[in-house]
Amino acid sequence: MPAARPPVVLLTGASSGLGLVIARQLLARGRHRLILTARESSLSRFAAHGVHASEHVRLRPLDVTHADERRAVVEEADATWGGVDVLINNAGVSFRAVVEHVTDGERLAQMEVNFLGPMELARLVLPTMRAKRSGRILNISSVGGMMAMPTMAVYSASKFALEGATEALWYEVRPWNIHVSLIQPGFIHSESFRNVRFTELSQRAAEDPTLAYAAHYRHMGSFIERMMRRVPATPERVARKVLRTMERRHPPLRVAATFDARLFGLLRRVLPRRFYHWLLYRNLPHIAEWGGPPARGPVRTSSPSEPPPQARSEAPDAPSSRTE
Repeated sequence: MPAARPPVVLLTGASSGLGLVIARQLLARGRHRLILTARESSLSRFAAHGVHASEHVRLRPLDVTHADERRAVVEEADATWGGVDVLINNAGVSFRAVVEHVTDGERLAQMEVNFLGPMELARLVLPTMRAKRSGRILNISSVGGMMAMPTMAVYSASKFALEGATEALWYEVRPWNIHVSLIQPGFIHSESFRNVRFTELSQRAAEDPTLAYAAHYRHMGSFIERMMRRVPATPERVARKVLRTMERRHPPLRVAATFDARLFGLLRRVLPRRFYHWLLYRNLPHIAEWGGPPARGPVRTSSPSEPPPQARSEAPDAPSSRTE
């Protein structure tokens, strides 16, 4: 695009985690006009991390579950900057719960942040992109969008939905030269596992070793924490993958952003499905204890002590907290 009119990038969930790292890398490049968003209660994080508004940087409140806020951000971009050229749907949240421990309201809260909000933002920016016959939409998905993990059922459901809708969108908007991509991070070396949300029932089971599924939460929680502290993938590496995808002339639909994402993608392609699921099941942490007698002693958990009434809409995804 002409130097006098740098592309406009709208990034959601930009005040923390992977979103903040992407924002910083965009700022360092200095080649774009940026609309960095977060929930209103989180806007103060930008200043704390040295991110400030300027001629080419706007900091805007956006809870992706609120229709009025979605509309306001896109309409402002259309009216003053000629529309959004690149949409990066990064905001996400992760509930840790088995299927039996999720209510309708909690299920909807997960879907609103990870699926409904991003797809509505895509719908809002598309008319201007079609008029320009150009545009980029990058949806931050997860390994959890290609494979499901126990205790992460509703999270995987939201990412599977995002992947399916994004794949359809890839076909629909190609005639207008609009490129659509899914970024699939796996485990990322960070403390983001601490941001995982428990439902009311999963919180209770995670804290009471006499309840069903206590072993599921204990072993999966410690396994995910261990993995996220040992893997070499960092938020900076994943952010660079996002920006490289954004700048490619012909970006692919799916981009594996970490080694484990590439590995699981390969296993799904080459192994017979029945053997693939058997192999993963046999390698779940301490699977012999699942469904057996209740464990003795307290169950260790990284979750907050109270169940959240609503999902966060500015946090990034990881295998456990989003899988990001």
